[in-house]
Amino acid sequence: MKEDQHRINDKIKAPEVRLVGDNVEVGVYPLAKAKQIAADLELDLVEISPNAKPPVCKAIDYKKFVYEQKKREKALKAKATKVTIKEIRFGPNTDDHDYEFKKKHAVKFLQDGAKLKAYVFFKGRSIIYKDQGQILLLRLAQELEEYGKVEQMPKLEGKRMIMFIAPKKK
Repeated sequence: MKEDQHRINDKIKAPEVRLVGDNVEVGVYPLAKAKQIAADLELDLVEISPNAKPPVCKAIDYKKFVYEQKKREKALKAKATKVTIKEIRFGPNTDDHDYEFKKKHAVKFLQDGAKLKAYVFFKGRSIIYKDQGQILLLRLAQELEEYGKVEQMPKLEGKRMIMFIAPKKK
């Protein structure tokens, strides 16, 4: 975080500013008058939105203002969700037992809130079974319908047929 993020007191250049803050009569003042009001309240004049016409300044203790802002940013960062993507790989001729085993893992991943990337990998000449791979992925999507919704239908990319499933919101 850079130090000179906001202009304060003598660094403000605008001839007149819109003054806001606690215990202050909100309005447009010449810069000298706004500085005087802030000084009388033993506060700093901080330029909050420099691009407004006239710029908006707030009479506030600058150190407290920076602290509050850092706290707000930290809270927003904590609320941001990190999306994890789990992968499940099938072959075009995956048998039922392996399919069920992998489906059980897929259910667990979706319940934990992770996105699922299911793909069929075609080795060598097995690319001739791409319709089988698509049927396999569509069957998986249908069986996982109550846990998540398909974000991207099966699509062939090189030797892989890929499908994304996003978890359903609780």
